[in-house]
Amino acid sequence: MASMRPSFLILLFLPLLIAADKCNKDDKRALNSIKSAYNFTGWNSATACCDWSGVECDPTVPGTDGSRVTGLFVQTDSTITGTIPSAVGDLPFLTTLSFHKLPNVTGNIPSSITRLTRLSILFLSWNSLSGPIPSFLSQIPSLTDIDLSFNKFSGSIPPELAKLPSIQQIDFSRNRLTGSIPAEFGNFNKSSPPNLIFSHNSLSGDLPVSLGVPVWGKIDLSRNNLTGDASFLFGAGKSTRYIDLRRNEFAFDLSRVTFPVNLTVLDLNLNKIIGSIPAQINQVDPTYFPVFNVSYNRLCGEIPAGPITAMFGVDSYFHNKCLCGSPLPPC
Repeated sequence: MASMRPSFLILLFLPLLIAADKCNKDDKRALNSIKSAYNFTGWNSATACCDWSGVECDPTVPGTDGSRVTGLFVQTDSTITGTIPSAVGDLPFLTTLSFHKLPNVTGNIPSSITRLTRLSILFLSWNSLSGPIPSFLSQIPSLTDIDLSFNKFSGSIPPELAKLPSIQQIDFSRNRLTGSIPAEFGNFNKSSPPNLIFSHNSLSGDLPVSLGVPVWGKIDLSRNNLTGDASFLFGAGKSTRYIDLRRNEFAFDLSRVTFPVNLTVLDLNLNKIIGSIPAQINQVDPTYFPVFNVSYNRLCGEIPAGPITAMFGVDSYFHNKCLCGSPLPPC
């Protein structure tokens, strides 16, 4: 059979090409508003918005006119100034919104994003956003990841975020947050709570005991002003992998703690922890355990010999009250 001529193939698939390239007019209107706010020169209004840099589309969304914008990535541009335009809330099929490394983007998060009922990933990191973290983020139940790190947010952590049913990670690190960690965070799903990354802030007060209920995969509270007991975060029966509590004012008896056997990171340095290192630490799986540090505390007694404790040098143990044994001097 004779092969089809190229012109016939173009005519055959032209409707599909047009449909795939067509940009929904409402989405394009919203993107043009963002373009005007930031004076973008790279977004050419004469072309389909799905071809614009940083724009992702899905042509398969049923019952809509043209491809719908599902991802918006505005990243690494020091020439962009101003606030996040409220027009981002006019992209109803958006699942990922990323404003990243925009040092001159200021202000807070616009409340219009609560209209994004499909939004899963909210990355607003490495900007100059400020003000309180808005509690209205809890009105977006589809959220799975929130990253507001490396900004200038201040005030307290909204307890309403504990209502998010599908959240998998909350990263508020390197901001200017104050106050205590909400007790409501103990209401997250016990078996699959989100990773909590709150390092490099000015959080203070005792940890709520309710935080001992969820089995955290990762919890990083380092470099804050937190106090009191944190022993309830541990437990041999838990599946926690990562605990970083360094550079706080935690004070509890480490002798009474048992460690999750899947632990890979444990950093407790520069606190006020007393007691001794439990021998059970050497029952943790040694296959991958790159970080273990209990230095600069008030620990005493002999370091228990075993595969985990033998992996680390003097700097993981020094500057304690009376800790001794290899790799420190003999007791």
